[in-house]
Amino acid sequence: MAPSTDSGNYFQTETSIEETQRKAKKSTNNAGNPIKLSSKILAVAEDPTNPNRVYVAESAGTVRRVVLEVCKTTIPCSADLAAGKLIEITGEKSHIYRGPTAPVTCLALAPEVIYAGCWDKAIWSWDINTRAPRRKYVGHSDFVKASLYVKLGERELLVSGGADATIIVWDTASGDKLHTLKGHARGIQDLAIDPTTLVPDSVAIFSASSDREIRQWTISAEQAAAETANSKPIIAHETSVYKLHFDASDDLWTASADNTAKCLSRERSWQADTELLHPDFVRDVLVDENGGWVITACRDEEIRVWDRSTGKLHHTFSGHFEEVTGLVLIEQTLVSVSIDATIRQWSLKPGDLQAAKLAAEEEGKKDVEIDEEEIGAAGKPSLLTEDEERELAELMDDSG
Repeated sequence: MAPSTDSGNYFQTETSIEETQRKAKKSTNNAGNPIKLSSKILAVAEDPTNPNRVYVAESAGTVRRVVLEVCKTTIPCSADLAAGKLIEITGEKSHIYRGPTAPVTCLALAPEVIYAGCWDKAIWSWDINTRAPRRKYVGHSDFVKASLYVKLGERELLVSGGADATIIVWDTASGDKLHTLKGHARGIQDLAIDPTTLVPDSVAIFSASSDREIRQWTISAEQAAAETANSKPIIAHETSVYKLHFDASDDLWTASADNTAKCLSRERSWQADTELLHPDFVRDVLVDENGGWVITACRDEEIRVWDRSTGKLHHTFSGHFEEVTGLVLIEQTLVSVSIDATIRQWSLKPGDLQAAKLAAEEEGKKDVEIDEEEIGAAGKPSLLTEDEERELAELMDDSG
């Protein structure tokens, strides 16, 4: 490779220059019909009121509501306009929530309020429709990484997890800190509600941490400010656990920096009965109950679809050119976000998934053919070093 004359490449290794060039080339692809935003996307949440929209958290300190699909009526008729109907267009950022000046890392949605955890150690909130700022929750000593909204009886609670290794339970109405849960040794990465415990007056919450532990906490509406009990931690991974997801069978799926996603069986006291191996950190995991798939997001930019019954890899969606940071499943559409600042959509409908699989296999064959042609054109690789080749060339010149 010839030395670069680009001043922007000074002080960069050859490997880093090649990686930058690879990403620049890949960034032009349209796989997944990308919706491009202006800053890195760190989290995504589905809109419970509209399957055509998602909310995303951005590194620029904003939260956006983004329309995913073109409505059937692409041109509003006079009757629609007279009725005040909103015609939404794919990629439209219909609502932007502003306030934070640091990256927003997590989202939680209530019926009328959106909550956003931030690097500034606070949880911000807005009226979901008017975008008017609501209460700001301040109590963590490091940035907020995870958040949950829980309604127990008539009481609405916000639960947040921070890089300070603590979980805080808040009363959303008063803004009071009801309790601080301690037990993890390192930062909280994710929080999930145990679906089997959600009753009117109490709920169990699972927390994942960089200390590799998964812990269980019980929160009661009437005793929210009292000591909250936690059981012995679950240790199923070698290092950080990034995501938790309960499936329809109430088993727990986990994504970890040990390059695995696992299914922890409730019946077997949270022992792993499925392990999916990856080449890099696994950032997210979810289950498509109807299709029988497990979907994972990896730091290697890829989204993998696994056969849940066999644990075998079925297909890989490739399109993002930076780390994938979140997944949501809306009916039969998988939505992914990345620090490449794009939102992409992938159909899991049987026909579409099979077509994508066949197209990827065909593309793989073409890549092999191109590699073989390049090798053939270049000839067999030399077994000599560069200095040895130079000396050989000089000897050949002298012999002439």
